[in-house]
Order: sequence, then C-alpha cells, then structure tokens
Amino acid sequence: MRIGVLTSGGDAPGMNATIRAVVRAALANKDQIFGIYDGYKGLVEGKIQEFTRKDVSEILNKGGTILGTARLPEFEYESVRKLAIKQLQKNDIEALICIGGDGTYTGALRLHEMGIKTIGIPCTIDNDIASSEYTIGFSTALNTACDAIDRLRDTSSSHQRCSIIEVMGRECGDLALYSGICCGAEYIITNETGLDKDRLLKDLKDNRLAGRRHAIVVISENLADVYQLAKEVEDYSGYECRATILGYVQRGGAPTPEDRLLAARLGKYSIDLLHEGITGVAVGVVKNELQYTPIEEALAMNNSSNEELHKLVQKIS
Repeated sequence: MRIGVLTSGGDAPGMNATIRAVVRAALANKDQIFGIYDGYKGLVEGKIQEFTRKDVSEILNKGGTILGTARLPEFEYESVRKLAIKQLQKNDIEALICIGGDGTYTGALRLHEMGIKTIGIPCTIDNDIASSEYTIGFSTALNTACDAIDRLRDTSSSHQRCSIIEVMGRECGDLALYSGICCGAEYIITNETGLDKDRLLKDLKDNRLAGRRHAIVVISENLADVYQLAKEVEDYSGYECRATILGYVQRGGAPTPEDRLLAARLGKYSIDLLHEGITGVAVGVVKNELQYTPIEEALAMNNSSNEELHKLVQKIS
C-alpha cells in the first residue's frame, strides 16, 4: 500500500514516536509511506514526502512533531477537502493515518465519508478521546504537571501560602484530577466538580485557622480567572495566595516510556488494520487491550474525567 501520515491540532509528546512507529511498521510490511507536513493544511498544499527508515531515526525521544502541525478551520468545507483528495490522488496515496485529537478525528471522518481510507490515532495531552483510556502524550503532560506542582508545594510550605495551579485539559479534567491526586492537593476543581467558590473560601479559611501551613488547589483551565481567584482567597482566608498557570510547558518535553510504548503499539496496530481492510476507525487501548472504534462513535463518546477517581478524591482529600 501507499500510505500517508500526518499530525494535526495541538502538538503532544509522543507524536514523533507515533510517526516513527507508523513508518517503521509500514516499511516492515513492504508498504510505501509518505509524511505529510503541517497537518491538513499541508495536505491541501501538497507538502508530501516519501519517508525511509532514516527519516524517522533518532526522533523517538523528542517532543513535538517533525511533520509539523497547523490548524485549518476551512477544512470543514467540502471544496477544501476536495483539494486534499486531489493531492492524495496525485501521489497515489491509498490511505491516511491521522495523529491528533478530536479536531484531527473530525477531519479524518470527513475524508472517510468522501471515500478516503482513514485511521485516527489519539495523541493529545488532554486525554479527551473517550474511545481510548489513555491518549499518547497524557502521561508526559501529567509528569510535567506533577513536577511543577511538587516544586510549588515546597515554596508554598516555606512561605505558608496557598497555591492555585491551573493545568490544561480543555473540556476534560483528567490532567487536574490525576495530578491533584498524585501531588496531594487539598482541592481539585474540574468541569465535573464545578467551582463552588463560597465553599472553597470557607474551607481554606478553616484550614488556615486550624494551623495548616499551606494549601494546594489544582484547577482545570477555563473554569475561573485564577489570578482573581487567588486575590479573593487571600482577602478572605488569611493565606497569602499565588496563582500559577502551567500553560504550554505541559505540551513539550521528551515523552515518557508509557507514551513511547503506547505510540509503538497503536502505530503498528493502525498499519495492521489497513491491511485487514478496516478503515474509518480510531484506535485505542481499553484495559490494556488494543481496540478500534468507528471515528463517528469515538467523537460522540463522553470524555468526562474518571468517575472512580472523583469518588476517591472525596474519600482521601
């Protein structure tokens, strides 16, 4: 087969490992594999290059994506997708592997509906692709967040402060939930829990009066202005309070072994499925088993945080 591979949307640690796995698996299967630069935008513009083993050497441990990534809102228009299909036909590319998150999956689904064989691989730090228990990049982002929160805890304890730390995640609270549990946060605020500001202020004031030297609050992005929240906490609770937004630092860095292994498994699995004639699907892992789900179903699934872990927080916090 002649297979194309692209990365799209926000970059995530492990994208390079995934590209490498797809390329190596394809070549081992005697396929020709083509890298498409700058996501769907590069596909429309014809930025396509045939890859060899050498092209993906020494990228396994590197963050980011050697193929580059870009957002192309215009891809929602059929006329733009037809330009992409012309580029695939021009290069005799029979199938397309799309690495990214839900936006990437949407593009892959639209191409599949127009007759292109596509497969989606979940690679996003947010862990918001519900058809897979874990996405490539989540483990690395979680490690980055935990390291930052641990460091902030040292300073908070020394200065008897409350630290409010905002982590990424978009509509999924997994980064906040997992990092908050791992770092012993007093409060974890996600889309699922919501922000009860009155209760938060009261509890933090009670903590301060009880003599607790510091407090850690981990919150998902887009739920509050954390700098304003920190001011309110300081004015009400008696804690000196600082807010920190971890931001894009969570996207970078060398992928963890867990992300590299997941990339290897899903990359090879995608090539296997293409040769079995299975397309229009998203690959993933459930209970450590490889599985695939129609992309349309994967996009429709609820991507809320782990309910079991939310209950655990209520018991131990």
